[in-house]
Amino acid sequence: MAPLIVTALYAPASRPELLPKALASGAHAVLVDLEDAVVAGQKDRARDNALAFLDDLPQQPAVQVRVNHPRGAFGPRDLTALGTHPAVRGGRVGVRLPKVTSPADVDLALELLGTPAPPPVHCLLESASGVEQASEIAAHPAVATLALGEADLAAELGLRGEDAYAWIRSRVVVAAAAAGLPAPMMAVYTDLADPDGLAASCARGRALGMFGRTALHPRQLPVIVKAFAPDDTEVRRAREVLAAAADAEADGTGAIALPDGRFVDAPIVETARRTVRLAELLA
Repeated sequence: MAPLIVTALYAPASRPELLPKALASGAHAVLVDLEDAVVAGQKDRARDNALAFLDDLPQQPAVQVRVNHPRGAFGPRDLTALGTHPAVRGGRVGVRLPKVTSPADVDLALELLGTPAPPPVHCLLESASGVEQASEIAAHPAVATLALGEADLAAELGLRGEDAYAWIRSRVVVAAAAAGLPAPMMAVYTDLADPDGLAASCARGRALGMFGRTALHPRQLPVIVKAFAPDDTEVRRAREVLAAAADAEADGTGAIALPDGRFVDAPIVETARRTVRLAELLA
C-alpha cells in the first residue's frame, strides 16, 4: 500500500537550512521547491541545494521536487540535473511538474529527465487549458497525482472567493478518479494567520472529494490533518456498518438495514472500511 499522504509541506531549496526542518515537521511529504519560492537569481544555487539534500534521505516522509516548467529557462536544467540523481532514477523521489497544460508537457519532462523508468510525476494544473485537459493528463502512464494551482487560476480567470473553485475542483477530482489516481490534494492556503479559514476551506474541499492539502508552514499541518481525519461520529457509524455487514454475511442475509433505518449496500460498506482504516492510520 502506498504511504498515506494527508499533508505535504513546501520548502524553498534556496534556503537549505529549512529542508531538514521540513523532514522533521511531521508532514507526510516534503515538497522541495525550485519554482515559485525561488527568485531567478537563486535558481542555480537552489538546484544544487536540492541535489545535495537528496543524497541522504530517510525512507519517510515522501519527497517530491517541484521543478520549473520544462519549456522555460530553468526547467530543462532542473530536469536534466535531477535525472542524474540516484534517488530520482530509482523512483524514490517524485517530480512535481508545474503549469501542465497537456500530456505533451509530461512527455517533455520525461525526455529531459532521461531516467531508465519514469519517476512519479505529480502534475499541477494552473490554467484553463490544464483543467480542460485534466482527463488526458491524468491518463498519462507516468502521472501519479493531479493537483490545482489556484493562485494562477484565480489570476487567469478572475476567480474570487472559495466557492469560485468548486466546479474546477470537482472537475479534477473526477479526472483523477477516472484514471485510477488518488484524490487530488488541495492547494496551499496562503493566510498563515487564519487557521479557522484553513479548516473551513479544507471542509469544502473534502466535501467535493479532495483529500489532503499542501502547506506553506508547519503550523498548518495539524489543522489539515484534523480536517481530513474522520471524527468520532464518522468512525462510530462506520464500525456499525462493518458490524452489520459481518452479521449479514454470517447469516446469509442479502440486504442490510441498521437500527436507525439506514440501508447499507456494498459501496457504503467499502466507504466504512476506508473510514476506519484512515482513522487507524491517523490515530
